[in-house]
Amino acid sequence: MIKNNEEHYDASDIQVLEGLEAVRKRPGMYIGNTSESGLHHLVWEIVDNAIDEALAGYCDDIEIIINKDNSVTVKDDGRGIPVGIHPKTGISTVETVYTVLHAGGKFGGGGYKVAGGLHGVGASVVNALSEWVVVTVYQGGKIYQIRFENGGHTVEPLKVIGDCDINRTGTTVTFKPDNKIFTETTVYKYDILKTRVRERAFLNKGLRIILCDDRGNEKKKEEFVYEGGISEYVKLLNENKTPIHDSIIYASGEEDNISLEVAFQYNTTYNTSLYSFTNNINTPEGGTHEEGVRRALTRIINNYAKNAKLLKENDESLTAEDVKEGLTMIISCKHPNPQFEGQTKEKLGNTEVRKIADNIFSECFNRFMLENPDEAKIIVEKALTASKARMAAKKARELTRRKSVLDTTSLPGKLADCHSKDASECEIFIVEGDSAGGSAKSGRNPETQAILPLRGKILNVEKARMDRILGNQEIRSMITAFGTGIGQEFDISKLRYHKIIIMTDADVDGAHIRILLLTFFYRYFKPLVEGGYIYAAQPPLYKIDYNKTEKYAYSDEEKDEYLASLPDKTKTPTIQRYKGLGEMDASQLFETTMDIEKRILKQVTVDDAMRADQVLSELMGEQVEPRRKFIEENAKFVQNLDI
Repeated sequence: MIKNNEEHYDASDIQVLEGLEAVRKRPGMYIGNTSESGLHHLVWEIVDNAIDEALAGYCDDIEIIINKDNSVTVKDDGRGIPVGIHPKTGISTVETVYTVLHAGGKFGGGGYKVAGGLHGVGASVVNALSEWVVVTVYQGGKIYQIRFENGGHTVEPLKVIGDCDINRTGTTVTFKPDNKIFTETTVYKYDILKTRVRERAFLNKGLRIILCDDRGNEKKKEEFVYEGGISEYVKLLNENKTPIHDSIIYASGEEDNISLEVAFQYNTTYNTSLYSFTNNINTPEGGTHEEGVRRALTRIINNYAKNAKLLKENDESLTAEDVKEGLTMIISCKHPNPQFEGQTKEKLGNTEVRKIADNIFSECFNRFMLENPDEAKIIVEKALTASKARMAAKKARELTRRKSVLDTTSLPGKLADCHSKDASECEIFIVEGDSAGGSAKSGRNPETQAILPLRGKILNVEKARMDRILGNQEIRSMITAFGTGIGQEFDISKLRYHKIIIMTDADVDGAHIRILLLTFFYRYFKPLVEGGYIYAAQPPLYKIDYNKTEKYAYSDEEKDEYLASLPDKTKTPTIQRYKGLGEMDASQLFETTMDIEKRILKQVTVDDAMRADQVLSELMGEQVEPRRKFIEENAKFVQNLDI
């Protein structure tokens, strides 16, 4: 690409704030954790540095390679890290960037107008947590290289290792995560990298990102480049849904050096899929960019509805809840000095963005509505139908309310509540069937364990509006028992149990009930999923009686391993395959599945909200073909299938 050389970018643009002492001692402070997500975070830090070059207008191509030894290489064709001696550190700027915490071109120097890696710790943190790092810079017709080992120590200072074309610039970084830090795993997962890489390509239209996996016999290579940017992102997210209008509506503009892009389309579902970003950083808690767009969306649809006489003069105005039903939307804001609330950068706090986002979005969306009356009418009618359902749901919601947390008379009759009122030690088991519910009630610890049996399968909330959902007795029982309320009334501080445990049979029906419950929790109690309050119990699959001893096995592998370990094969072990929880008596159910000292619980987490949204749409939505495709692709991973 043609480089913009008008702006000065050299060693003086790299600002030094402090040293690198604490990273290896407290890696979680910098990358979240040292498990799988922290491991992959190392890649994002280096990739985001390359994307910052693209945001500045200097980079067109990024390549990410998972090497055979599970090291990772990231190449870009940006300007290349400055190679001169840094005026404050007295060492090369490349070495400064990789060995000094908070050394980067994002602290008031002229390096970047807009950047995602705002803390400037990415390169040095990756170095600190790697077994070795090699950085190669192409600049001024020369190839420079430096090598670090053992957590960031320079073993080969920056030196020229060859010549290159005078027009070639860029940085190549190869690093291998340190297995002394990442003790759980140092193996990268291609699909995790692919999801994030594709997201970054959507958010930066025209940027080409290539992902390669050189491990194994079947090497992978995929290229991601989207000239349509976030409009193509919306198209992907709506792939398994039925849009109600043809156009993907796109709005963009810039004001006071703050730019905004919005793309959205309505579909026939009743859920909202809205994702916002600032400088490519996901802001799951929203913020002022999201608030400005939501405010304008509600106002413009209301104004159009009134002017077109679709909403009568005395009718209640449409609410933000009404206009977001069935909405798939991406909001991307680029800001030269974003202020994020909290350490995790999950909410944009700049107050000036609210009005700018409103202005930019209002102008574009209002023009679309006036120029496309047929699609405008469809959008308004969708919101009007949602409004009627909201009013019906308001009446149904009254049935789920409790007068007081201490007022047990308003709790569901079939709930066997626990005695403790300390939510932090209380847990509720959502149990499939009255038979298993009876065993669970008899075997539980009544001080801290509550039991709520469900009859049959709950409603698939992916295909229902709130009024119908609240008409389902089993769902109402759960809402009442949890105590948080639902929808706009949801208040997580009123949660009565800090562990909500799904306990279903280890068969196909049990798995179906589990996914129905998870769909309900994710769509209507998402903060509980994100907060780590939802669990799945793991009952044993087998009971093995041998020589007057009982052994429970929770998988086929565990069963086979135990059988192989038995010394005397002249005695035949008796193997019982549990098809349902009801086959266990109260003491067995408690011992295997409910006893906090022995049980196995699987915590439900969401690492990728967009992928979770897509999977739920595939599995639980109206369209059959995506579900068939998902099953065909994943059937090989299924174990213990009962037919």
